[in-house]
Amino acid sequence: MMSWQETFCFFVSKKYGWLTVLLWMLVIAPVQAATELRVAIVKAANQVSVGSSTDALIKDGTGRTLGKLTAMSPFVAQPKTNSVAIQQFTSQQLVIEPSNDGYVWIGNRWYRGRTRLMIQGKGVTALNLVDLESYLYSVVGSEAIATWPLEALKAQAVAARTYALNKSSTGGNRFYDLDTTVQTQVYKGLETEYLSTHEAVNQTAGQILTYNGKAILAVFHSSSGGHTENVEDVWSSALPYLRGVVDYDQTAPVYQWTKTFNINEVGSLLGVGTVKTFVPERITPNGRIITLKVIGAKGSKLIDDSQVRKVLDLRSTLFTVSVQDNMVEFKGRGYGHGIGLSQWGAYYLSLQGVPYDQILTHYYQQVTLTAMKPN
Repeated sequence: MMSWQETFCFFVSKKYGWLTVLLWMLVIAPVQAATELRVAIVKAANQVSVGSSTDALIKDGTGRTLGKLTAMSPFVAQPKTNSVAIQQFTSQQLVIEPSNDGYVWIGNRWYRGRTRLMIQGKGVTALNLVDLESYLYSVVGSEAIATWPLEALKAQAVAARTYALNKSSTGGNRFYDLDTTVQTQVYKGLETEYLSTHEAVNQTAGQILTYNGKAILAVFHSSSGGHTENVEDVWSSALPYLRGVVDYDQTAPVYQWTKTFNINEVGSLLGVGTVKTFVPERITPNGRIITLKVIGAKGSKLIDDSQVRKVLDLRSTLFTVSVQDNMVEFKGRGYGHGIGLSQWGAYYLSLQGVPYDQILTHYYQQVTLTAMKPN
């Protein structure tokens, strides 16, 4: 296995060499936005690999310059007596600011913007401080497929921009707005930027979806299995714009799926012994299971939709389940929670020539496409 220093050098030379970096800097100049996001890349780690594509200033949490970091050099940030240390530089917070629109290296990827390092618990948390539009170049390429029609990518860009703005204004974490996982939005830095994602973001720059003048909770998923859900049927509170609508995802590769388990295997995963049967306790009008009772040799257990998906690694909870011949078979449709924008539905509609704004107002009801107000 390569060390992180070897990985750093290999990644730079093989995938993001200087010619590529220069091309990005000269041809695909980042859009400057007024909104800066705080994206948690690494949380509470023993150490974090960091660096910069250009010479960078290193500052403390108050903005005071402590020194400089050399371009294309690997460094390690680690905890030290309730502070963060990089070589001789130590503070409760450290900020790495590249010169000349350089990129920052965090963990194992390149990102736009700056790096903020802080102590959480006994470990180091690394945040990417990045403006909203630049962040979206990567999110659109991470969440959608870059070769999809532009209108589908534009719909994804507006949804992702709206979601990020909503979370940054309503999120409960005081240290960061978003992370990089499907729990918020997938974000992989320069690795998932493409000409098509730049075009989609730039052509919709600053556009968000609002209801009563506020950015909506613009959640999305891969495929609903034919019909999206009213949010209150799956989660907790009703929202007037997250209503169930007919989906157009029948051509999606995840539209139908099957997964089988041995009765002992699934019983062990669910903690009930050899499985005897399953009884849906609560389902949505469209057939999505919210709570499921599993009965086994060692008793029964009531499990909710998120537990079912996580423990059994199912694509969705829109399924039927049967127990026969010592096997448990799940037959399902769709991928994800089924609320809001269906990405494969957007793809199909874009192929039919439907523009991105109409795609969005189909999946998000009673919303207005609005230009962001400057900060």
